[in-house]
Amino acid sequence: MSDSNTPSTAQAPPRPPRRRAARWPWLLLIVFAALAVGGWHGWQWWQGHEARERAAVAQADHRIEALNERIDSLRSDQRAHGQRLQQADATNRVLRDELLGIGQRAALLEESVTRLADPGRDSTRSLRLEEVEMLLVFGQLRLELAGDLTGAQRGYALADAVLAAIQDPAYVNLRQALIQERAALDAIEADPRVAALSRIDAFNRKLQDAPPASTPAPQAAGAPWWKRAFSNVFDIQPRDRVIAELPSDRADASAGLQLELTLARAAAERRDEAGFRAALARAQDWLLRLWPPSPSLDAHRAELDGIAAMPLSLSVPTLGSTLQQLQQLRSTQAIAMPAGTRPAASASPTTPDAPTERP
Repeated sequence: MSDSNTPSTAQAPPRPPRRRAARWPWLLLIVFAALAVGGWHGWQWWQGHEARERAAVAQADHRIEALNERIDSLRSDQRAHGQRLQQADATNRVLRDELLGIGQRAALLEESVTRLADPGRDSTRSLRLEEVEMLLVFGQLRLELAGDLTGAQRGYALADAVLAAIQDPAYVNLRQALIQERAALDAIEADPRVAALSRIDAFNRKLQDAPPASTPAPQAAGAPWWKRAFSNVFDIQPRDRVIAELPSDRADASAGLQLELTLARAAAERRDEAGFRAALARAQDWLLRLWPPSPSLDAHRAELDGIAAMPLSLSVPTLGSTLQQLQQLRSTQAIAMPAGTRPAASASPTTPDAPTERP
């Protein structure tokens, strides 16, 4: 019995290590529990942080929206103020126009009162203005239709004398315009049409005083026998120049030249510059038929070129300016004049339709 119990007593000490090995699962469980608790607290902290950030972003968006709404309201207020300013400016312009209209009406009333105070003076002035307008119209028509420079100058001189008798400062500019137009007319020495006709007549007299001499066909004594034999049959001349040799041809060429000069005179009479130059160009062709190449031919052609370069119409840039200014002035005065004070004979010969006043 003692032997059998001896080994049992000898194996009893190794049991404590089993108890130590049983503690590790608890330790691991405690570690895992601590990790779980730490992870849960970390997750809760992260969720709170995210929630706080989202709340901050939402609050910032809300503030931005509020600022945008405030900016929109400020812009609408600015537009409303701009519209009010525009309406105020329009109202000011209307008031200013009304004030100007009141001032103009006051000036017209004052002028009407002045005219009513002296009706005879106004009637006399209207008659003189009509006389001035009639003289200006006649002078312009004499110059444009008949080419009568002297008659036009006399008409304008009479108009200037009548206008000078009107002692009114309102017609000073009209008088100055008339003086300038008279100076432009006086600067014209002669009618260009008359000068052109005179030069054509002088050229024709020169041709009649020195008619073209017939140029017999040259026949040299030393010419070959066949040229002397056929000289009366054939006439050899350059292709670009055929000179009339026979008396009948020269008579026809002279008649053609006189006809073209007559046509040039007729064109000058009606101031047809295109027909005038065309007739003189054809006259140069007849000169080539009558004269051989010589200084005399060159002189005649140069004379025709000089005549063709002459103007036929009068160039007066200021012609009619005084008449136009007078008509505008009279129409303005007729509109401003009251219906009761307007003279009965105020219609001009060139403006039969006088403006009517509103009742």
